[in-house]
Amino acid sequence: MVGVSARSLDDEDGVTLTQFRSLVLLDRPDPVNLVTLAGLLDVGASTAQRMVERLVRRGLAARDRHPDNGREVVLRLTPAGEALVGRVVARRRRALGAIARRLPQETRSVFVEALDAFSEAAGEPAVVDRDDVLWDL
Repeated sequence: MVGVSARSLDDEDGVTLTQFRSLVLLDRPDPVNLVTLAGLLDVGASTAQRMVERLVRRGLAARDRHPDNGREVVLRLTPAGEALVGRVVARRRRALGAIARRLPQETRSVFVEALDAFSEAAGEPAVVDRDDVLWDL
């Protein structure tokens, strides 16, 4: 799984797995502040801050005022960050689909069901289009 994830980032010009995980965690409707992001990543606030700085400099994330509390700063994806998450998730699903197609027919549905549960538990972006190659077995 790590290999599939790492290869899905190959064309993204130096985005690390941890940076990508941060982008995925920011790809949600509710506001996320730095402390929350650090907790979700299980890293210290200073480590999260350095990573966010890199993502902001690359134009993948941005800081905004919290809509309900103007003193709090929250993080969000930029359109470029959203596009990157979409590309990487699509590549990863295509790779997993290729693996699934090599499994015996009777194992595929169990594999896909397990991947769905794993993705949900990991907080991965929801599958919007069930015609995606992973589910078109």
